[in-house]
Amino acid sequence: MIMNVLSLTPLKHWGRAFLISVPVLAAQAVVPALLQPYSDQALMGVAQAQEKKEEKKQKTKRTQAMNNKVYEKLQAAQEAVEAKDIAGALEILNDLKNGKKPLNDAEMANVLNMDAFIYYSKEDYPGALRAYSKILTLPEAPEGTLIQARYSVAQLYFVTEDYANGVKALLEWFEVTEAPTASAYMLLSQGYYQLKEYDNSLKNVEIAINMYKEKGKVPKENWYGLQRFLYYEKENYKQVVEILKEMLVHYPKKQYWMQLSGMYSELKNEPNQLHAMETAYVQGMLDKEKELVNMASLFLLNDVPYKAAKVLDKGIKDKTIEATSKNLELLGNSWRQAQEVKKAIPEMARAAGKSDKGDLWARLCSIYLDNDEFKKAVDACDKGLKKGGVKRSDTAYLVKGMAHFNLKQYKSARSAFTKAAKDKRSKQYAEQWIKFMERELARQKSLEQV
Repeated sequence: MIMNVLSLTPLKHWGRAFLISVPVLAAQAVVPALLQPYSDQALMGVAQAQEKKEEKKQKTKRTQAMNNKVYEKLQAAQEAVEAKDIAGALEILNDLKNGKKPLNDAEMANVLNMDAFIYYSKEDYPGALRAYSKILTLPEAPEGTLIQARYSVAQLYFVTEDYANGVKALLEWFEVTEAPTASAYMLLSQGYYQLKEYDNSLKNVEIAINMYKEKGKVPKENWYGLQRFLYYEKENYKQVVEILKEMLVHYPKKQYWMQLSGMYSELKNEPNQLHAMETAYVQGMLDKEKELVNMASLFLLNDVPYKAAKVLDKGIKDKTIEATSKNLELLGNSWRQAQEVKKAIPEMARAAGKSDKGDLWARLCSIYLDNDEFKKAVDACDKGLKKGGVKRSDTAYLVKGMAHFNLKQYKSARSAFTKAAKDKRSKQYAEQWIKFMERELARQKSLEQV
């Protein structure tokens, strides 16, 4: 049994990834896959369906008959191919080409077609291309065979990455066929994409997608991918969003939710950016530290600190998020903004303990002061100032002074305020505290004398 005509399925994926605020969005295109010889009908020189369509354009030409001996030898060659006896198959085909009686065009077309398949199977693409090109020089070959050979030539140019000739050959095929497929339009779109003719590429990918939709079929995922990329190149972000929303109906994958979130970011639509990312999160799609931290950051950006804290807390507990100083600090700040100070303090303390610098201890000092934990505030400030690397040591001394004051440790408070006053940014405020403390001490002394 002779194998069927060639098909078009994805073989390579081409495209340029482009970065948005979250992971990558990539465009994909398709090129042809396996080339196969014609069927038994083709061997008998019958290509009735396509020839009937051609009758409208040109006079019907008489189909040459195939000699029975030629047909039998072609079948023998086919059997040798199926038995992986390539040398035997080539010997039979060479005998046919070099026989005493010349082959007619229909017979030669089928011999060359099998030659092409063998070359392709051996990954000798130039050889396959030469064989199919020779078919096109046979004027009396069946019209359907010529049309199919022309399409095969176009495909082989794509396989060999000769996109300019591939596009040219494919356009010639479009001129002689009345039933172009969506896959053919996609192949043409991919060729234009490789040639960086993006407008032509977009036109053809949309024809392919619309052909599928009109038949009630779901366009292929990588077709959407190329369409999405081309609109992104045109900076038509609203259309990219619409394509992603349509894709998510048929291909609800994590990467598309994240890309949708990223495109909303491009459009400065923070609420929808958050909603897209949160949809991925609630479906359990976010499983990497960076994704979860981004999720928490988006919650904070949109004034939803409690949800940010819950994401981080869960991630750190199940070890999806590493308990680094930076991540613990973000968790502590999230709890604090959510007015969950009791939860914020231990996380900030853990963050400070893991930090190489004392700045987090100084910030923790302020949290303790706000929570009326004055002794802990003093200890945190001391740890931070001792460790060093505090960005605003003057502020740390101010907070420490206030904590000492509330502990009625006035001498230590004065010392801290005096150190804070050495920085002009805190000088006025520190001196006001010293004056206030002096008045308070004077008031207490006068009360003792009454």
